[in-house]
Amino acid sequence: MKRLIPVIVLSCSATVYAQPSETAYQDMDALLTEKGLMTRLGEQIQQARESVGEKASELVINAMGFLGVPYKYGGNSAETGFDCSGFVRAVFEQSVGKVLPRRSDEQAAATQAIDRSELKPGDLVFFNTMRRAFSHVGIYMGDGKFIHAPRTGSQVRVEDMRLAYWQTRFNGARRVPLATAEASAASPPR
Repeated sequence: MKRLIPVIVLSCSATVYAQPSETAYQDMDALLTEKGLMTRLGEQIQQARESVGEKASELVINAMGFLGVPYKYGGNSAETGFDCSGFVRAVFEQSVGKVLPRRSDEQAAATQAIDRSELKPGDLVFFNTMRRAFSHVGIYMGDGKFIHAPRTGSQVRVEDMRLAYWQTRFNGARRVPLATAEASAASPPR
């Protein structure tokens, strides 16, 4: 665990949208202090701050704020617990105002397929954990790590996609379209 959080924070620096606000820094500091991780991160977090994108940063910070929330089948709130798709839906709605479908297979259908090599923090990763495609979803955090609500009796946590269990069940990666009015205006008509 000592190596996990610095790697996650540093890997998020790969996506640059804009420099995060001071509030985002304060939120991250408060979360990491609350989880007992701030003393371990030290200067690494200061270095990573300079290049963490605003949207990816907010999304990852929001997702990390749910660490430890219990799993609940059909759950969609921190108060009652989350299942995998309820967790993803809540994080995207609270972080960027994007309302995703409720079920993981519907989330896969409503998002843009990308190659695993194109994964960036904030993208969705899907797994076949129930003998059907897209039966499990998590949020990619960078460096092969993702955050998710795994199963009954567990809690929201970070895992490594390179572990054999996740590698053999990987179904694909998706990007959530976050079109803005500016992007739409700048795009030429097709």
